[in-house]
Amino acid sequence: MRKKQTAKNRMPLDRGTLKKIIQALTGYRLLLALSLLLALISVAAALYVPILIGRAIDLIAGKGQVRFDAILPILTQACAIAGGTALLQWLMGVINNRMTFGVVRDLRERAFETIERLPLRYLDSHAYGEIVSRVIADADAFADGLLLGFSQLFTGVMTILGTLVFMLAIDWKTGLVVILLTPVSLISARVIATRTYRMFRALSDTRAEQTGYLDEMIKNQKVVQAFSHTDQTQATFDEINDRYAKNYLNATFYSSITNPATRFVNALVYAGVALIGALTSVATGGVFSVGQLSVFLSYAMQYTKPFNEISGVVTELQNALACANRIFALIEEPKEQPDASDAVVLSNMQGNIELTDVSFSYTQERAFIEQLNFYAKPGQRIAIVGPTGCGKTTIINLLMRFYDVTSGAVLVEGTDIRNMTRKSLRSGYGMVLQETWLKAGTIRENITLGKPDATQEEIVAAAKAARAHGFIMRLPQGYDTEIGEDGGSLSQGQKQLLCITRVMLRLPPVLILDEATSSIDTRTEQRVQAAFARLMEGRTSIVVAHRLSTIREADVILVMRDGKVVERGKHEELLRQNGFYATLYNSQFAPS
Repeated sequence: MRKKQTAKNRMPLDRGTLKKIIQALTGYRLLLALSLLLALISVAAALYVPILIGRAIDLIAGKGQVRFDAILPILTQACAIAGGTALLQWLMGVINNRMTFGVVRDLRERAFETIERLPLRYLDSHAYGEIVSRVIADADAFADGLLLGFSQLFTGVMTILGTLVFMLAIDWKTGLVVILLTPVSLISARVIATRTYRMFRALSDTRAEQTGYLDEMIKNQKVVQAFSHTDQTQATFDEINDRYAKNYLNATFYSSITNPATRFVNALVYAGVALIGALTSVATGGVFSVGQLSVFLSYAMQYTKPFNEISGVVTELQNALACANRIFALIEEPKEQPDASDAVVLSNMQGNIELTDVSFSYTQERAFIEQLNFYAKPGQRIAIVGPTGCGKTTIINLLMRFYDVTSGAVLVEGTDIRNMTRKSLRSGYGMVLQETWLKAGTIRENITLGKPDATQEEIVAAAKAARAHGFIMRLPQGYDTEIGEDGGSLSQGQKQLLCITRVMLRLPPVLILDEATSSIDTRTEQRVQAAFARLMEGRTSIVVAHRLSTIREADVILVMRDGKVVERGKHEELLRQNGFYATLYNSQFAPS
């Protein structure tokens, strides 16, 4: 169970996240400095306007005839400064937007780069929707908070400091009232802000959980409806949704207290300035003029306004920090162990593959594969059979180095695959899995995924060999037909034919087929098997099969059970042994 964060152990997380955000801003130092400079100039200009207005008021309230010829230049100057301030604030907004979305773009790129380099162990153990939520929803929330921080926090802080300096310069006693009342506003905002972080973090986590559950249910809606499981999934979603609403209301409730609290304190500041200023004006017999009092009141208003804005900004920043923390947590996940500095580049792969005393476990608590040994010679067809969960697909993961062995070694051409580059190793394999994957794009782009420079003649020849050319030509634009994510409206069999075509085009030295024809009708399967037979000639082939009729011609059949090879030999030899393989084979052809 996740431990509840206390205020004590929460603050180091805040500082750590803030430090990472500052580091992310290092590439925008020039824009940041320019934004701060514009904020300083616009604040100074805005604070100078009340002084001009105060002079005009003194000219109007003074003894004698009102001199409009003296007032008009003052008002003209005030209007010009106000217009210039508006222009500077617009320019500052443009700069702040560029900085904000530049930082978020960089973080998303880093996050996606991390996803590309994460070990499959991480991806297999985390919901895809939760990862997507970090890159999309959390990044958007972080952008909103960061933009508010740039646009309002800088200007607000400078306005507060500037008005204090101006007020102390005009009359230190009245300015002292403002300084004494200010901590009350800061303390109230601080107390509320420390509570809201935990709530916004819980809100962000629940949003990710909701996104992950939606992603899972949408992808598997056919299964949900087929098993009449809609009521149960609806109940689960309602529970997550109710928890999200509760977290949202809690975060909103506490964060909404900040603004009224600071407004109350600010009203006290304004009233105090008005009262002390008026008494000072009366006591000094006009030395502290009406115009100066109006300047003070204007400054008091300008001084208190940023507190209201900053209180809202602090609330958004708490949410932004919580979201930024989740993004940085993803970015900082341990990456896949890089290739060794002296890793060799595998060239001229022949198909010599050897597993020597290989042991592997997905979890430390339970051993899965123990002391596995087998050898594949160039041109051999190696079939791996066994019940579900015996380790067939795991062997493929180890051969491709999607996972590293716990002990022992996988050798290709006599070299441990951990001592060669992953790219050169995987370029020597052609793999067709039971689960198909096609990207959004054209049929041609999907076929040439492993060989982008293939000619049209090569593509068509590969498609014909895989028996895919016929259905491709029946599509609206043939090989240039656009398909959606994961094949769009193509049938499962058609998608698998395209995956087979992809391998046919590359002609790799080693073939790995994991139930490659499981979604194809029997007639097409016979044709594809014939094409595979031609493709396998002279190539090492490792075939994972559930339908044992498809691997009768294999040179060696490895029979697995509970992570171990319990039998090996040719089809007829294994049948004569009347062992586990014979039991599996006969069970598929036994009368029902």
